[in-house]
Amino acid sequence: MAMLTNLNLATWSVSKVTEIKRRILEGFTSIKHLRHVHAALFRFGLHQDNYLLNLILKASFHFGDQTKYSCLIFNHTQQPNIFLWNTMIQGLVANNCFLHATQFYASMRTQSLLPNNSTFPSVLKACARLLDFQLGIRIHALIVKLGFDRDVFVNTSLLCLYVKCGYLDLAHKVFDDIPEKNVVSWTAMISGYIDAGQYGEAVDMFHKLLDKGLRPDSFSLVRVISACTHLGDLNSGELIDECITRFGLSRDVFLATSLVDMYSKCGNTEKARHTFDRMPEKDIVTWSAMIQGYASNGFPQEALDLFFRMQKEKLVPDCYAMVGVLSACARLGALQLGDWASKLMDRDEFLSNPVLGTALIDMFAKCGSMVQAWEIFKWMKVKDLVVWNAAMSGLAMNGHVKVAFGVFGQMEKLGILPDGNTFMGLLCGCTHVGLVGDGRRYFESMSRVFSLTPSIEHYGCIVDLLGRAGLLNEAHQLIKNMPMEANSIVWGALLGGCRLHKDTQLAEHVLRKLIELEPRNSGHYVLLSNIYSASKKWDAAAKIRSIMNERGIQKVPGYSWIEVNGVVHEFLVGDKSHPSSEMIYTKLHELANKLKAAGYVPTTDYVLFDIEEEEKEHFLGCHSEKLAIAFGLISTAPTDVIRVVKNLRVCGDCHEAIKLISKVTGRVMIVRDNNRFHHFIGGSCSCGDYW
Repeated sequence: MAMLTNLNLATWSVSKVTEIKRRILEGFTSIKHLRHVHAALFRFGLHQDNYLLNLILKASFHFGDQTKYSCLIFNHTQQPNIFLWNTMIQGLVANNCFLHATQFYASMRTQSLLPNNSTFPSVLKACARLLDFQLGIRIHALIVKLGFDRDVFVNTSLLCLYVKCGYLDLAHKVFDDIPEKNVVSWTAMISGYIDAGQYGEAVDMFHKLLDKGLRPDSFSLVRVISACTHLGDLNSGELIDECITRFGLSRDVFLATSLVDMYSKCGNTEKARHTFDRMPEKDIVTWSAMIQGYASNGFPQEALDLFFRMQKEKLVPDCYAMVGVLSACARLGALQLGDWASKLMDRDEFLSNPVLGTALIDMFAKCGSMVQAWEIFKWMKVKDLVVWNAAMSGLAMNGHVKVAFGVFGQMEKLGILPDGNTFMGLLCGCTHVGLVGDGRRYFESMSRVFSLTPSIEHYGCIVDLLGRAGLLNEAHQLIKNMPMEANSIVWGALLGGCRLHKDTQLAEHVLRKLIELEPRNSGHYVLLSNIYSASKKWDAAAKIRSIMNERGIQKVPGYSWIEVNGVVHEFLVGDKSHPSSEMIYTKLHELANKLKAAGYVPTTDYVLFDIEEEEKEHFLGCHSEKLAIAFGLISTAPTDVIRVVKNLRVCGDCHEAIKLISKVTGRVMIVRDNNRFHHFIGGSCSCGDYW
């Protein structure tokens, strides 16, 4: 009878264990549900069953911030085995309780329990997140002692620890010792190199991964694409693109967006757009990457067209799309369009986000509306150094150089340390108005006062400043004494000074240097040709053009843009493709008569071709900026400001003509060329004829 009773009890116990196990495996709908099942363990005397407790403990970590209850379960266990300890450490790590996890590990070791290959990956992850290198070293020693140093998962966790702590040499040693490396191991090593800024090594590792016949996952592909982006390594980027197609991952939005970004930043907008167009699904990040790509690669109109298409898709622009659009508007001088786009987001977002605020300040400044730019700067809630730099550069490029100096002084008083970009803005301002003394003072203060090493761009500004002021020998000597080899920007600045002061002898020397550095750049040839033309050396100018033709070098065409009623219109020299061409040329003829009556004579020194004077005058009259201004005069109200942007320097003849046009029409005209702003009012220009 006693035996029968014991048998019934055993059967009942097994039945209850089975029932509770079934309920646990079915999962829990809430922490309350879990606690109810946990209570049942106590009722049936199963509360010290390590197997069942382990199931309950694992489930307890799935309810967010419930680690206190998990600890309660564990602390009431009289003899927790290694599985319970592992579950506890893994759960704490999964809930980002890294310090707590390492404390549990330490407690386990004090009880003389030996960790196993399930313990080490979790506790090493906790060490990596805490950057606890010393604990990681001690664990590594124990791993070797216990014979787990050949385990791929343990070694990969060790590798990640060393990478996170910045010990790439140790990480690589661990990596080399892994007998059978998996994708996670390779990805960890690649990520380590990327995080350390060693992008070339990361790309090399990726090529080796492919050579081993391994298939990378989406995460490793995204990471190595970012490395290619930083390097500008288009060839490796294209190889990854092929891998993505081969592995059937083309529909992955994150991968495709990374490719769009990579192609754009490597300057291949055609491939970026091809990738963009073939994506079946696009999120706002994808649209933003493509818009930014167009804007940063000098395709502002394409950036705006894509933005309008995005608007039709009912997508709300994010910060990066807005920055791209504002950059495009700044490039085109599209003030109305930029102002409209900025109103698609709450103004408070611009004032509280330095990235957005800087983009808006930059757009208003580059469109010649410094008043609006200043208003945004004034009300910015967070003014970091980039915001201050944008305000100073905007003031300088609009001719308010002394005000820019004042802003710099205010920044100093607030204890904000300047950087190289700060001085670029100040030096460019000095260059625009010929403040040689101030320019020298700021340049010298970089190293003497602020311990900043002038870059080659700063030297370029000083050379430009001295060259424009006619101090060509001093500028040339400065280039010779530079601590680095002069690049095309520096020599180009000196060449500009030679052109202004018609020093053909020095210009020829400079051009030889420039051709060595950039043999395919048409600008160098064109500038020397301009010098010869201005000095009436037409044969020498023709020879330069002949060399250009022989080498197949094309001159960069002059473009001008004007925005009217939110639409940007583009003009080239002698352009007759515009729908309003007939009215534009009628207006130009009318203006030409008024200018002649006012005593204007075309300055034919600036023309590149040795042709008859009458033809020269006709050609000068059709420069793209004059066409844009004529269109502005016939398309806008008499009180509107005419704003034009040109991709090249405004020639001397056009500058003189526009001054007179502003006088005879009574209109305010703002022209931004590739050097500076020109505000034409009543027959004079803000640049004081110095540009």
